[in-house]
Amino acid sequence: MSLPTIPAASTQVGFPAGSVSGRSTVVAVHDLGDGRHGIATAATPFHPLDHTWPDQPADTGTLTVGGAELPVVDCLTGAVGPDSAAVLVGADIPVRRGDDGWVWLVLHVVESLPAGDLLGAEAELRVDAERRAALSAAHTGCHLLALALNAALAPRWRKDPGRADAFGNPDFDSLAMAFSRMDTTASTDVYRLGKSLRKKGFTADATEELPALADALPALTEAVNARLAAWVAADSAVRIEVPGPELTARRRWACDLPEGTAAIFCGGTHLHRLGELAALRTELRLSADGSELTAVTVPERR
Repeated sequence: MSLPTIPAASTQVGFPAGSVSGRSTVVAVHDLGDGRHGIATAATPFHPLDHTWPDQPADTGTLTVGGAELPVVDCLTGAVGPDSAAVLVGADIPVRRGDDGWVWLVLHVVESLPAGDLLGAEAELRVDAERRAALSAAHTGCHLLALALNAALAPRWRKDPGRADAFGNPDFDSLAMAFSRMDTTASTDVYRLGKSLRKKGFTADATEELPALADALPALTEAVNARLAAWVAADSAVRIEVPGPELTARRRWACDLPEGTAAIFCGGTHLHRLGELAALRTELRLSADGSELTAVTVPERR
């Protein structure tokens, strides 16, 4: 069961700045069942799985407390409502992160606890830095793919869909997105090319100026990969813009590309410079019925 004290403030996080280690005080321990517990500290370098858009997997690593080094096998988002003393976890949270009156916690998932009362004890936190770096490369690659794909598909919009990216191109990535996931080797993005997107003005059919999307896919892939290669070669700076240290802060990915600064709201972790990559390439696939476009984007780290 949870320790009786519920923190009064949301967890402060260091991962937007790239932190992978730190020390902090244990403020709660929550029983997750099956012998697992979620340990919350006042501050942490760990990136938890987002409960509303779980695109980036959680950090893993170690948490040392009470004389024991505990493997952190997962990291979840927890929340306590304004009229409750219960910690809700993941999909059980009924509101979006940052809603007024809620306390938001990073829960470091461990499979055993040392003896004694942990509340108030100092913990040492260490993220698996190599895994973090791989996930960060995949997430940065995902955003670059979005911008490059938007540019390549811009001629396929018959009208303004009402939403543009940082460079003024119709935001195909945002408007068509059905699924996005990162792992340590790639990001996978699935776009739905259905009736709703057609009503907004997108066409996958052949026109007087363009071949059908299925026929154009090789040239489209080549154009996207050429743009990605140019951006990697430019060694552009990457940063996370954040108004405060709380988990609830609305964070924004920004990258100073040759065309200008691009920004996308994002809660994940990222590279510091594109020069940390040796290459970045995507493979575009269209489903047999033409209803879905899938992009698998692979970063090659130096």
